[in-house]
Amino acid sequence: MRYLPKSPADRTAMLAEIGAASIDDLFATIPAEYQLKRDLDVPRQHGEQEVIEAFKAYSAQNATGYASFLGAGAYRHYRPVIIDSLSQRGEFLTSYTPYQPEIAQGTLQALFEFQTMICDLTGMEIANASMYDGSTGAAEAVMMAVRVTGRNGAVIARTVHPEYREVLRTYAQHQGIPLTEVDYIGESGRVDLAKLDAAITEDTACVLIQSPNFFGTIEDVAAVAEIAHAKGALLIVSIAEAVSLGIVAPPVEADIVSLEAQSFGVPVGFGGPYCGVIACKEKFLRQMPGRLCGETTDTEGRRGFVLTLSTREQHIRREKATSNICTNQSLVALMVTIFLTVYGKIGLRELAEQNLAKAHYAANTIGANGKLLFNSAPRFNEFVLETKDTTEAANAGLLKEKIIGGFPLGHHYPELGANASLWCATELTTRVQIDAAAAALKA
Repeated sequence: MRYLPKSPADRTAMLAEIGAASIDDLFATIPAEYQLKRDLDVPRQHGEQEVIEAFKAYSAQNATGYASFLGAGAYRHYRPVIIDSLSQRGEFLTSYTPYQPEIAQGTLQALFEFQTMICDLTGMEIANASMYDGSTGAAEAVMMAVRVTGRNGAVIARTVHPEYREVLRTYAQHQGIPLTEVDYIGESGRVDLAKLDAAITEDTACVLIQSPNFFGTIEDVAAVAEIAHAKGALLIVSIAEAVSLGIVAPPVEADIVSLEAQSFGVPVGFGGPYCGVIACKEKFLRQMPGRLCGETTDTEGRRGFVLTLSTREQHIRREKATSNICTNQSLVALMVTIFLTVYGKIGLRELAEQNLAKAHYAANTIGANGKLLFNSAPRFNEFVLETKDTTEAANAGLLKEKIIGGFPLGHHYPELGANASLWCATELTTRVQIDAAAAALKA
């Protein structure tokens, strides 16, 4: 809705119509001490060209020319320009929610292709048309496991993203789902299998791990699956860095996979919007939250796409709902679909290899100025570094050199101390930037 300014005569006429002597009369019910009586120092109005120039000046104040080594669940990857060109086409803007397939074939087909690619990547049999993000996807997967098993507890690895665990706790406390967290092994950064085994009881519905985990370490998914399944619990694998699936074996041993697809062509932007996904074995279809797009034929035998599963209870009978998320991230899922189509199987593998190589070089080069933690297990594009100075001091020094350092771990993992930080290198991180960060840390 556009703002339509009113002339003084318009305002006088409107006030007369509603029986008010002045605009101040409209606010007479507000106590005088809370009313604003002073004149605001509002600058003059600006023309469109002036506004654009002002925003260009503000943009120049951003982190232009800075090297960033931040990851921790939000990853900088190259976005092919075709993503924005295609995702803004009218074929994909015909509907917000594709209840009427006859006018939403573009959106429905894109979501169908999205689901198919996610299944290919994760090794699962079905995937939904997306959730809000990786954190809500993980929480929804836990509640899904509770419905499937009839049990009411979850065992969570502490190596799962701390913010994912915070979101899960918010969901679980209102669902009455008890959560048990299991620690990690100091040498590898992997979940402690012995403690995990001990934590699973006959009331445990599922085990939730993340791989690569928050430290960048790749978990032993097969070993965790064996432990969970032996005690009748489901295994949920959360994946925050989707590019890892280009080279890391898909978690086929899992029952449910929760994926954050932000790395596939979605820009890093103030926490979102991102693209969560749930994929699982087909036998759990009826307990999957969100919606599912399917392929069919019309009365004339032509190929078409429809919403195959969209639980109406989520809109009408909320007490029967599998989830309170009754929509999906269509536009963001479209970006993911275009990204995966552009890269293809070979391209995604090459991209993952680039990330692996850059992180390996960064860990060896930057790590020479500190101590690498969790160094006895394979990792993807992140590593934990313990610096000689505190992370706060180290990052402050790096920032002077236009380098954004690692993510401080002391708040979420106090046992690691104030000197531990999580560093990330992707295909956008250059050798020059890595060498500069190493030199700055040394200095």
